[in-house]
Amino acid sequence: MDRYHIVLSPGVAVHFLAAISLSACMLSGCGEKKAAGPAVPTVEVVNVAQKDVPIFREWVGTTDGLVNAKINAQVQGYLIKQNYQEGSVVKNGQVLFEIDPRPFQAALEQAKGQLAINEGQLYTAKANLDKIRPLAAVSAVSKKDLDDAIGREASARAAVQAAKAAVRKAEIDLSFTKITSPIDGIAGIAKAQLGELVGNPGGPELTTVSTVDPIKVYIPLSEQEYLHYIKEGEAKEISDRETPKLELVLADGKVFPHKGKVFFADRQVDERTGTIKVATLFPNPGNILRPGQFAKIKALIDTQEGALLVPQRAVIELQGKFQVAVVGPDNKVDLRWVKVGERAGPLWVIDEGLKPGENVIVEGIQKVKAGMPVSPKPHQEASAGAQDLPAGKQER
Repeated sequence: MDRYHIVLSPGVAVHFLAAISLSACMLSGCGEKKAAGPAVPTVEVVNVAQKDVPIFREWVGTTDGLVNAKINAQVQGYLIKQNYQEGSVVKNGQVLFEIDPRPFQAALEQAKGQLAINEGQLYTAKANLDKIRPLAAVSAVSKKDLDDAIGREASARAAVQAAKAAVRKAEIDLSFTKITSPIDGIAGIAKAQLGELVGNPGGPELTTVSTVDPIKVYIPLSEQEYLHYIKEGEAKEISDRETPKLELVLADGKVFPHKGKVFFADRQVDERTGTIKVATLFPNPGNILRPGQFAKIKALIDTQEGALLVPQRAVIELQGKFQVAVVGPDNKVDLRWVKVGERAGPLWVIDEGLKPGENVIVEGIQKVKAGMPVSPKPHQEASAGAQDLPAGKQER
């Protein structure tokens, strides 16, 4: 067999050897470096603030008239007039409805006629008695005749009294044909139409008149809140308790311009809900508020001194327990269980588990674990919120 010899020039030989060395290095993994470790996550933190916090409570209340007078027909008859405009302000004694008075006028005339008859009978009986008395004194008539005369006179006198009462009743019934308002207030929608027979026993009222200035707002208090209020009330002067301090937040979110005060508490606690109904009283010039509205009552109940505060989004709730992520001096994460208190705007009071000045994570808390090193940086928005406490309390 023939043999072939390949002769390379010096330059080509150098390149050829370099290519062989590179291929061998790639196949054998020469010079391989270790993979880089995971990057340290960046989180945003805020200092645990310590401030005096006003504690507010809010309750959903229902407005009601100070006095709600149900207007009913006292006598049975046909409705012939409605003398007020529905929804308008009416005065005490103003005629709202009228019932056909003719049957009652006839009954009054009949009662007066019967009274006249009875008065005539009394006159006769009295005259007879006056004649018999002197005759009985000289034994000109029997004792029985005198007794009969006395009895007839007494019966006639009693009949007159009954007839006078019947006249008075007929006058009252006639007056009831004009149905008046017993209070000043706002009259509601009429529930009876003209020509309708009203005054049936157990029938619905004709309308309702409510006094709405001032207006009552009912709120439900728990037993604990009620006992706290009573305790605080006993510790304060009466004049201080009478000072209006309650705020009323309307359905549109606006605060009613007039403050209210506690009026009274119901006589018992509702066994079904464990709450007691408390009436508050608010001035209502212009009758802006009407019965049946829903509103929030807000009250300052306490001031917690030296409270520890963190943003609400720094707190994680897990099955009724609460946890925060604290960044220590070594920039490692400590997941810590805490006991929470009241909420104050965007902040949350922490009763146990934190110390003033500690750093808690508010952004990036989902990507950290206990003992993990992190790169913390300040969260400016949360710090500003911790400095300016809102004067309010949010329900949990």
